Amino acid sequence: MGTLLHPGPAAAAASPIPVASSSAHAVVGGGRARSLRHRVSVGAFRSPSPQVLATSWRGRGRDTIVRSDVVAGGAAAAAAGDSTQALSDLQVASRVRGVCFYLVTAVAAIFLFVAMVAVHPLVLLFDRYRRRAQHYIAKIWATLTISMFYKLEVEGMENLPPNSSPAVYVANHQSFLDIYTLLTLGRCFKFISKTSIFMFPIIGWAMYLLGVIPLRRMDSRSQLDCLKRCVDLVRKGASVFFFPEGTRSRDGKLGVFKRGAFSVATKTGAPVIPITLIGTGNLMPSGMESILNSGSVKVIIHRPIQGNDAETLCSEARNVIADTLLLHGYGVH
Repeated sequence: MGTLLHPGPAAAAASPIPVASSSAHAVVGGGRARSLRHRVSVGAFRSPSPQVLATSWRGRGRDTIVRSDVVAGGAAAAAAGDSTQALSDLQVASRVRGVCFYLVTAVAAIFLFVAMVAVHPLVLLFDRYRRRAQHYIAKIWATLTISMFYKLEVEGMENLPPNSSPAVYVANHQSFLDIYTLLTLGRCFKFISKTSIFMFPIIGWAMYLLGVIPLRRMDSRSQLDCLKRCVDLVRKGASVFFFPEGTRSRDGKLGVFKRGAFSVATKTGAPVIPITLIGTGNLMPSGMESILNSGSVKVIIHRPIQGNDAETLCSEARNVIADTLLLHGYGVH
């Protein structure tokens, strides 16, 4: 007979396999022992229960979801990095284009300013008020400058009166590029500009030769003198140009019009020529004069309007420009 052995507490605790330790006793010797060993071996390698499998698959599912989230997050971060890099490249390109723009306009201005100085005595003798020769040189300067950097489309040239007919021109004001764009029209109108601009070398001096009218914005007396000078110029056969908003739009939307330009028109009987500028604010936004984005500009010249009431003229001109801007997707205050 074999001897029946009972394992002690220490032996049971030391067993690392729960299945083996679940056996209450082992038989030493004979076939019974071999049969018991066979049952233990089969129990140790038996397939896991359905509950264990379900738990295992749920764990794997959670792991797959976590890994998918990590991959998706990595892809989003990579896409954001690519878009940031693309935006940075565009900003650099706009700055480089801006530097080139000012270099071109400065070099062109130097040579053309010499031409202005050369013809100025003859202009004062024979064409003191319109200064057609000076404006022709300014047109060449503006055309040379902008032709290298953006495409210009002009619509409604048939609505422009000849240089021999004085008029009051008005337009929306979006950008520093507005002056360049308007000079390409080839009309001898006198702009109104801040007195500080006249201090710029070459450009300021050329403005003086063109007969641009200086204005101190916060000085009411300067404003009255400016309007009186405009009335005098129109009566003597010259044209004047106003930005009735008074300054460039900060948000690209059309602002409120002031009545100064329209009072000049009513006092002189000159027609008002509304002009809509589209796209200059996108190329060089107000307050960001160091950059020049790529794109195109469109100028729309509307039919002349006339009247005896400054308020009515102001409203009509603004409505024409506002409707055109809205039609092209721009906002209006």
